[in-house]
Amino acid sequence: MKNKVYPYKISKNTLAVGLLLLTGAFASCKKAEIDQNNILQDGKSIVITDLAGDTQAAMGSGTPGKAVRPFHTFLFRLRDQKQIWIRNAADTLQWLKTKDWDLAFTGPYNSEVYVNDKAYPYNPGFGGMANSAVIMLEQSYDEVVQAPTDEAFNTSEVTKIGWASSSSSNGWFFYSLNTHIMQAIPNRTYAIRLPDGKYAKLQLINAYKGNPPSVTDLNWPAPYYTFRYYVQQDGSKNLQTR
Repeated sequence: MKNKVYPYKISKNTLAVGLLLLTGAFASCKKAEIDQNNILQDGKSIVITDLAGDTQAAMGSGTPGKAVRPFHTFLFRLRDQKQIWIRNAADTLQWLKTKDWDLAFTGPYNSEVYVNDKAYPYNPGFGGMANSAVIMLEQSYDEVVQAPTDEAFNTSEVTKIGWASSSSSNGWFFYSLNTHIMQAIPNRTYAIRLPDGKYAKLQLINAYKGNPPSVTDLNWPAPYYTFRYYVQQDGSKNLQTR
């Protein structure tokens, strides 16, 4: 005798409970994301969340919808939060040698960040008009209340902010060769002297969508940048934000 196969029926109550659980889980994730970003607000700083980098590029094959190619560089202008893409020779000619940008997000997953500096040969702005400088400070963002001296900026040897190969590196994140996941380094802030001579501070916080406190999934959407910064508009070195 053949066994009878009874179709599995989902009751309305079971479905309702399932939907409530899914809705609750989604709401909890969104609340955690919102809470995480609210912590960054201080009433003075600009907080950028989930700024999409070149999400169509990939380091290796096998990623649906992505192409194996170098990541397109994008520039960022602090004064109006303008994102500027460098995709071709025309973009390069129009933007790179000008003073009209402050940060360049380059390299794999746009994780290597430069300030606009005409003097360093490997800087995107090399040979241009801008004379920026950056200093890495082993302090939390809120603790940085004063920009360093001009002498310190003039002698700074920080040329790029990227992968920190060791704790003494100037980079903003650690990278695991086993998991291939980036993790921002806490209590690390960058003081910047901008092309117009004003002073700023910058904290690079995350490269993953939603600004998760930790990432265990190699396929978590990236790059989506969360960072915050403050520019002192009066020309002084006062960088206090709380």
